[in-house]
Amino acid sequence: LIHTSSDYFTTYEGIIKYIQMMQEKDASATAQKWAEQFAKTDVCPECHGARLNREALHYRIHDKNIYQLASMDISELYEWLEGVNPHLEEKQRKIAEEILKELKSRLRFLLDVGLDYLSLNRTSVSLSGGESQRIRLATQIGSQLVNVLYILDEPSIGLHQRDNLRLINSLKKLRDTGNSVIVVEHDKDMMLASDYVIDMGPKAGRLGGDVVFAGTPREMLRTHTLTSQYLNGECAIEVPAKRREGNGHSLWLRGAKGNNLKNVDVEFPLGKLICVTGVSGSGKSTLINETLQPILSQKFYRSLQDPLDYDSIEGLEYIDKVVNVDQSPLGRTPRSNPATYTGVFSDIRNLFVGLPEAKIRGYKPGRFSFNVSGGRCEACQGNGSKCIEMNFLPDVYVPCEVCHGKRYNRETLEVRFKGKSIADVLDMTINRAV
Repeated sequence: LIHTSSDYFTTYEGIIKYIQMMQEKDASATAQKWAEQFAKTDVCPECHGARLNREALHYRIHDKNIYQLASMDISELYEWLEGVNPHLEEKQRKIAEEILKELKSRLRFLLDVGLDYLSLNRTSVSLSGGESQRIRLATQIGSQLVNVLYILDEPSIGLHQRDNLRLINSLKKLRDTGNSVIVVEHDKDMMLASDYVIDMGPKAGRLGGDVVFAGTPREMLRTHTLTSQYLNGECAIEVPAKRREGNGHSLWLRGAKGNNLKNVDVEFPLGKLICVTGVSGSGKSTLINETLQPILSQKFYRSLQDPLDYDSIEGLEYIDKVVNVDQSPLGRTPRSNPATYTGVFSDIRNLFVGLPEAKIRGYKPGRFSFNVSGGRCEACQGNGSKCIEMNFLPDVYVPCEVCHGKRYNRETLEVRFKGKSIADVLDMTINRAV
């Protein structure tokens, strides 16, 4: 990885430049990880995170500079804008009139979708999926477009019940300005607030795929589809009468002060299923994903990510590993799928290698892999589809014209188990494969 003959290593600046180069996206994952152990993100000592120079920060309106305004919660900023007029001179008031009106209307949209706890300078990578979606929604309401079809995929994810009504009202505003809104949802309030419901089912996978009901929510309540049974109260998920005891040990996190946590002490009883809940922006992710998980990762795996501020942690001796299951994509390559990720595909390949036909042909396990050359279709390199780059439009994926989406070449597909080729096995649903 390091070439000592390189000019990079003659000066300290050269070493820094080399590490920065390794952190770039085109460096390999190993090189990036190696470089990251020398780098740590810290607040700039000159501007203290404000991003602007001293001169820009000296411009103030009613004793606040632009950084202070951007750091306020949106609800706090809205209140500040409501009361700023008396503190402006006559000339400033004339200039600010239209700008303030526009500012307040845009902030109002963000407040309506339940984002009053965010600040304007919050980095977009730190937003949850639901928050990003609601910011886009607020932008669309503000654009005042008409005759647009909006499609929202589960906008209530991560949203507290308190904010559900706000979100529904925002969607109704979009509809009332002359647009159509399609929402893919499981949420009861959203279903009952809609003008028209399409219920898909009756169950999942090969047992689904039919429209089991289409009509108004009131009409739906009179039917007996699986969804309407839960809406009617005919079916319910009962609260367990008896709770799990746990193993008697606890993990204690004391003095957590990251982001908006107010020096909290939390007990996590072990041997139980624990749910961390609260309204949007109350500090759930800060407590678990940015404080507890990095502490445990550093302890067990020498992780490089620093946890947010805390005083102490007790009870680490009662656990020996931490596994983080998040919403990031599975696998390292675009060809990854549930079979490869869970490891079951290795057994499937070994089964095909052990077949008489494969032994006669001298096939090894690599022959049945679509990640290496040999048995895969080389026209699409095992992807099963080809990407056509479209100018000014999203890329389009079309089935490979050689293998027709099967990923393998003709010779590999001639080896069959119970009449099925390896491509047929991959095409099965999990219950059918079992």
